[in-house]
Amino acid sequence: MYLLDQRIIFPPVQSADEDGLLAIGGDLSTERLLLAYRQGIFPWYNEDEPICWWCPDPRFVLFPGELKVSKSMKSLLKNNSFTFSVNTAFAEVIENCKTTYREGQHGTWISPDVQKAYTTLHEKGFAHSAEAWLDGKLVGGLYGIRLGDVFFGESMFSHVSNASKFAFIKYIQQLQQENVRLIDCQVYTAHLQSLGAKMIGRDSFIKILQDLIV
Repeated sequence: MYLLDQRIIFPPVQSADEDGLLAIGGDLSTERLLLAYRQGIFPWYNEDEPICWWCPDPRFVLFPGELKVSKSMKSLLKNNSFTFSVNTAFAEVIENCKTTYREGQHGTWISPDVQKAYTTLHEKGFAHSAEAWLDGKLVGGLYGIRLGDVFFGESMFSHVSNASKFAFIKYIQQLQQENVRLIDCQVYTAHLQSLGAKMIGRDSFIKILQDLIV
C-alpha cells in the first residue's frame, strides 16, 4: 500500500488493490485534491481513519446523453414540482449530505475536514452544488467537482421524495448544455443505474479524463 507524504503526487492508478484502494495519507489541500480528480482518484474514508484514496476498476459513470428520465419524473420536471438552483446553497447542501440519514448506513465520511476542503474548492470555483427547493425550503441537492468537461459527483441528499432526483436530472441537463460529457458516479448505486449510469473499465475512464480535462 502506497503511503503518501507531503509531496503532491500519487502512484499509478493501476497499482490500486482489487477494491480500488490506491493510497493512504496525505492531506485534503486544494492542490492535492485537484491532482487526484484529474487522475481519476478520489478520497473516501471514515473520520477516525487516515485519508484513503481510491480509483476502482471498473468505474461507475453516466454519459449525459444516456440520462434516463422516467415518465413520472418527466411529469415532475414539466410541472416544476420543485424550484431548481445551482450554487446558491453549497454549505447547506454539503451539511445536509453529511447529516441526512441513509438506510443501512452508519455515520458519514463527510467529516469537518472534508466540509472545509470542499467548501474551499467551491470558493475557488471547482466545487458546485445543485439544489431543489419546495416552498422556499431546501429539500434536496447534490455537490461535486467540475474540471473541464467532466463533473465528479460526490454526494446527494433528499428530504422529500424525488427531490434529489429532480436536482440531479435538472443539473445533468444543464451540464449537457455546457458541453460536459462525463459524470463520474464513482461507485455503483441502483439509484444512479436507474438514471442511466453504467460501469466502464478504469483504463477507458482515465483515457476519457485525459481527453476532457485540459
